[in-house]
Amino acid sequence: MIRVCSLTDLDDRKPVAFEVGDEYTPVLLVRDGGSVHALRDLCSHAEVALSEGDVTRKGVECWLHGSCFDLRTGRPSSPPATEPVDVFAVDIRDGDVYVDVTATLNATTN
Repeated sequence: MIRVCSLTDLDDRKPVAFEVGDEYTPVLLVRDGGSVHALRDLCSHAEVALSEGDVTRKGVECWLHGSCFDLRTGRPSSPPATEPVDVFAVDIRDGDVYVDVTATLNATTN
């Protein structure tokens, strides 16, 4: 697990981009009430940053073509995307957000 930011750096339901780890993995963090979700910050359809989109009731919406991805599973909930994005484990410790980019929580082909 790598410390990414403070919990207070995240506004509720506003996506924020980070580069995490030695490989600078693009990660999108979204605070949703009492939970924080971490997804790969790359749309599986158009390969653009999801962090530039909005969080809707369906998940994070890609700003380019409107695909939405579930915050918990990374699965697309609307077209044109058909492939999920990677989801990473998150741990909140002492008010800090830690993410593990070494393994995904979902089975993707990315």
